[in-house]
Amino acid sequence: MGHRHLNGLKTAALFGVLWAVLLGIYALVGGGNRSLFFVFAGIGVLSTAYSYWNSDKIAIRAMRARPVSELEQPAMYRIVRELSTSARQPMPRLYVSPTAAPNAFATGRNPRNAAVCCTEGILQLLDERELRGVLGHELMHVYNRDILTSSVAAAVAGLITSFAQFLMFFGGGRDRGGNPLAALAMAILAPFAAMLVQLAISRTREYDADEDGARLTGDPLALASALRKLELGTQRAPLPQDRDLVDVSHLMIANPFRGGGVGQLFRTHPPMSNRIDRLQRMAGVPPTSLY
Repeated sequence: MGHRHLNGLKTAALFGVLWAVLLGIYALVGGGNRSLFFVFAGIGVLSTAYSYWNSDKIAIRAMRARPVSELEQPAMYRIVRELSTSARQPMPRLYVSPTAAPNAFATGRNPRNAAVCCTEGILQLLDERELRGVLGHELMHVYNRDILTSSVAAAVAGLITSFAQFLMFFGGGRDRGGNPLAALAMAILAPFAAMLVQLAISRTREYDADEDGARLTGDPLALASALRKLELGTQRAPLPQDRDLVDVSHLMIANPFRGGGVGQLFRTHPPMSNRIDRLQRMAGVPPTSLY
């Protein structure tokens, strides 16, 4: 439970950083133009609320997924039914995406409106034990209300971006003798900082879902083995980086795009090696055994 408590504290601290940046920008906003700022902020909050309420539809549409019956995917149904029953949660809707890129995601604003989706690639790549580990991870994203967490982070980051745009175009603080260079620096740096904090929140929630999912299945090594296969599989068959897929990539169990070097800084997922090491430690296995 130590990692879980630490991750929860990290998430709270990261939200604190977001709010601190937000309040810092607000201090630079001139009083005469605040009504225009609230127009920016209102649009950002409304668009985020729409995305949260329709998160399942947006992600499923982006992956061109279709609902599947128990006759079509008996193993997937059996695993999800067993894990949902064990967690005393309702059975989510199940989908399959017709893509060779191996991945999976869960979405929905609460357990009663949840959907779990696997790609054809992941169903072909993993054995049933590994698939169970992946599905346990995805269900815990729903049970931990991670869609709400990511939506709130996106809303605050959106407010910061709105503030920054306001400062850039309307010169917040000038009518009160504010420092225009400070306002310009904040306008440029604040959205970048907000993006990094939002990514850090996403990575923290991935660690939580790994650990909680492993507890749900009782088999940390199954998920560790699945993640190792997914690391190789997503590099061999990455998704194209079009806008719709980029917008939902944070929901997936593995980073679906190619990238390395500086690009690691902007990933929504923690390094796969770190995730595997944590799972192996949960099982009492030396961290190097899967390499």
